[in-house]
Amino acid sequence: MNRDLDVEREAGLDIGVLALQGAFIEHIHRLTELQAAAREVRLPQDLEGLDGLILPGGESTAIAKLMAGCGLVAPIRRFAERHAVWGTCAGMILLADDIGPEPPVLGLMDIVVERNAFGRQIDSFEEPLYVEGLEEGAGRAFPGIFIRAPRLMAVRPPARVIVRLADGTAVGARQGRLLATAFHPELTRDLRFHRYFLDMVRS
Repeated sequence: MNRDLDVEREAGLDIGVLALQGAFIEHIHRLTELQAAAREVRLPQDLEGLDGLILPGGESTAIAKLMAGCGLVAPIRRFAERHAVWGTCAGMILLADDIGPEPPVLGLMDIVVERNAFGRQIDSFEEPLYVEGLEEGAGRAFPGIFIRAPRLMAVRPPARVIVRLADGTAVGARQGRLLATAFHPELTRDLRFHRYFLDMVRS
């Protein structure tokens, strides 16, 4: 693999990371490693000129309240009509159109998500994942890091599952240029998932 070509390919993309709470700085570091420009998003005007957006892990209820307070809910919905958006862990909850008894936040993906499905912080775990469409995905495992993770209870077309745990539990889905993962690729040094998202941005 020619890493110089990879870096050249990612240069010129401007990706926003919602920076209200949670693990946003780690996403920025991974994007920077790929030579993509990374911008913190805290207000609606921060979305202007972006090519894609990442909704990070954190506390989904807190992020949702902060998004509403900053006037970001409707602008992110509009942004997603034309651009790629990726939600990790709490970000997956924000994207879902069904999160149980509470109303959805963005309601952009046809997925049903259960919060904290794998237990508390002490129940965090890591499992190798083989991801459909990921570079070397069939032959080289991706390190899946799960921290108070949600899970996909149902995925309805046009959304589709792209990754499962060994026991069959769905933990990642894609719907057009929308991507949702229950795990934290930003906490690894494996850049393949961020590269996968940048490919979505360009599509």
